[in-house]
Amino acid sequence: MCSIMCYCKEDADIDEFKEGFKETVSRGPDQSEIVRTADGIMGFHRLAIMGLTPSGMQPFEYNGNYVICNGEIYGFKALKDELIAKGYTFKSDSDCEILLPLYKEHGTDMFAMLDAEYACVIYDAQMREFIAARDPIGIRPLYYGYDKSGAIVFASEAKNLVSICDKIMPFPPGHYYKDGKFVCYRDMTKVVSTTADGKKVEGKYVDDDLETICKNIHDKLVAGVNKRLVADAKVGYLLSGGLDSSLVCAIAAKQSDKPIRTFAIGMETDAIDLKYAKQVADYIGSDHTEIYMSKEEVLASLEDVIKMLGTFDITTIRASMGMYLLCKAIHEQTDIRVLLTGEISDELFGYKYTDFAPTPEAFQEESQKRIRELHMYDVLRADRCISVNSLEARVPFGDLDFAEYVMSIDPSKKVNVYGKGKYLLRHAFEEGDYLPKDILMREKAAFSDAVGHSMVDDLKEYAESYYTDEEFKERCKKYTHATPFTKESLLYREIFEKYYPGQSEMIVDFWMPNKEWEGCNVNDPSARVLSNYGDSGK
Repeated sequence: MCSIMCYCKEDADIDEFKEGFKETVSRGPDQSEIVRTADGIMGFHRLAIMGLTPSGMQPFEYNGNYVICNGEIYGFKALKDELIAKGYTFKSDSDCEILLPLYKEHGTDMFAMLDAEYACVIYDAQMREFIAARDPIGIRPLYYGYDKSGAIVFASEAKNLVSICDKIMPFPPGHYYKDGKFVCYRDMTKVVSTTADGKKVEGKYVDDDLETICKNIHDKLVAGVNKRLVADAKVGYLLSGGLDSSLVCAIAAKQSDKPIRTFAIGMETDAIDLKYAKQVADYIGSDHTEIYMSKEEVLASLEDVIKMLGTFDITTIRASMGMYLLCKAIHEQTDIRVLLTGEISDELFGYKYTDFAPTPEAFQEESQKRIRELHMYDVLRADRCISVNSLEARVPFGDLDFAEYVMSIDPSKKVNVYGKGKYLLRHAFEEGDYLPKDILMREKAAFSDAVGHSMVDDLKEYAESYYTDEEFKERCKKYTHATPFTKESLLYREIFEKYYPGQSEMIVDFWMPNKEWEGCNVNDPSARVLSNYGDSGK
């Protein structure tokens, strides 16, 4: 990961800028640079992944224009060759150096051309303006706010802006900012099918037969993993033993001529995932590392995790405990710099609670809602847990071609009419010896549960002891947005407010099952409270 920040104001205070920017130096510990343009200040903390030499340092400059970008641009070498053929020259092997020439050639149309996970800000010296953009899913973070004079400020994380802006909001994924307006250039929730001659048709579901759909799922996910293996730094894999991370690891292992490095974490007492992760690791022949965490470590890390995340959401915080401690161990004990993860599969193929969807249309609407909001929850969790430990996350299930295709499959084929959730994804990899059958067909268990049920129980028990019933009722009244509804949620909110006072609207609400569906009106986000949890906890 890297960190970017841009204060779009001619007389911006450099000391105020530096004070905010230093908050995310862990995202880019290799080198830092701050440049003052005629109309503002741009800053970049670098974590070198592509083009490891000093020539890959940002901001990049071309004809007086500047760019800062936290991102990975897939297939950039082909774009670079096209630009070289047009007479452009480059000084580094960095993928992000192509952005200014692309901008000169295509203007803001370039954003829709990118196959990338990115957040960037461009300074156009001729127009004397700043243009910012974020990838269509929001895998790379970007926030904005306004100072007291009304000048806009962009930054990788909200913590960069707390000292400058009264109100901080996430930059909307799939948008660019220009001339004071946010413009949508790609909506990943739209249904888009491709005709035989390659034309895109909006509003029409993919109507292929089941086997063709599953073959496409297979091929597009394999392609999504393969393009994320390209790095000049060392690559590792988070492996929970669940379907999603196991598939990513299995695909990568088939592409590697030596054992890949996998990492798993669980509680000392009752880790569910560790045994399955070990089974997968043995099957694919990975160099596997197990990390154990204790109740004491979890509770001692709680405040740091909430500060790091910038959220009060219960699900996100619970799931971050294991991920944060695992990434911390990877950072301290290895030279790995890039981690592939299994996020975004659930939003595309379904959770345990989406088995309760009353209709296929309701399933599709829920999936669209989750994809739109994902940057505030699971994607935020993966980014912060990994980046705070000076590592970079790559998310194959967030591959734009793959995600667009799955979102466009007729939802009547995605709902669980097969007696097994995520059936399409499972069936897509039944052939090819990717995984043992019992792993491929293993029931879904949320990461926060599968590291060990005791972890969530410990957090809830700690929160219960923190407040009396009367204190809980009184303190909840302070919050009108996303009002806490359990002692655990109140504890998290109060820690959040300590570091991000008055900024709760950055997170739209709690990540919970759809309470309007029968069987989903629950007061805890854990799948353990659902009637179909079944074998997920075994």
